[in-house]
Amino acid sequence: MTQNGNKESVSVQGSTHEKYETLIARCKDLEPVTTAVAHPCEPTSLKGAIDAANAGLIHPFLVGPADKIRQVAAEASIDLGPYEIVDTPHSHAAAARAVELVREGACELLMKGSLHTDELMSAVVSRDKGLRTERRISHVFIMDVPTYPKPLFITDAAINIAPDLETKRDICQNAIDLAHILGLEQPKVAILSAVETINPKIPSTIEAAALCKMADRGQIKGALLDGPLAFDNAINKEAAETKGINSPVAGDADILIVPDLVSGNILAKQLTFLASADAAGIVLGARVPIILTSRADNVRTRLASCAVAALMAAARHSRMEKISV
Repeated sequence: MTQNGNKESVSVQGSTHEKYETLIARCKDLEPVTTAVAHPCEPTSLKGAIDAANAGLIHPFLVGPADKIRQVAAEASIDLGPYEIVDTPHSHAAAARAVELVREGACELLMKGSLHTDELMSAVVSRDKGLRTERRISHVFIMDVPTYPKPLFITDAAINIAPDLETKRDICQNAIDLAHILGLEQPKVAILSAVETINPKIPSTIEAAALCKMADRGQIKGALLDGPLAFDNAINKEAAETKGINSPVAGDADILIVPDLVSGNILAKQLTFLASADAAGIVLGARVPIILTSRADNVRTRLASCAVAALMAAARHSRMEKISV
């Protein structure tokens, strides 16, 4: 958002990532969402927040050591414009204050700056002063893979290290709910393992089968689930047909549920560095969406992360309006 109130077009030219550009374009009629940016104290994180503000996606509250933020802005020629700086002494305090701004209702989104993810999430999951809900918190990468015909959701590759079955149930439902907000009425969920058959020696195959039965019994709602599926069977129809897998999910997945954080993180980074994919990260299951960006993210990816969060905030407003009628 420029200082005169107009949305600024942030250039992502030369891109083959039209899925993200379509996502960002969906936000053009939305008001910028107030966002607590925790500790944006190096050029990339600060510029990411200001770029998203200039694109009209967010209205940032820059939470951290004020002198440091101004110094970084000056050295990187970043115009802080009208955006408020909320002074804190260090990154730990910045995380706590950013969460507090959300709890107070001053901000509707939370965004990671240059502090470590664990430091921010420690404030988020605090039992007394955090942003917990009855749902377990999980992370989703919304990936724009040039060789795949639609956005690909990968979860959980950043928060839950070795999730048990109950946690995987919430990981599934969080991703499904996000997919609904982004316009998928009945997303196709592939639960990944190394093979597509049940093998008692591979626990992820047992859990995949259990999750599918949980969907049959209404414990997971709003999607088609299938698993276990090996990665090739989940995203390639020919591979699925070769294995004789007859499933509406196999070869056409929207959401990939990975066995654990390690496998998910490796998968997302393989797609990023070997297939030129972009990976927009968002944390779900807290009171508000949490924009989780990496210093390696390009402008397009940062804007896509903010766009997803803005669409989630708009959906929340819509639900609240329906409840109040």
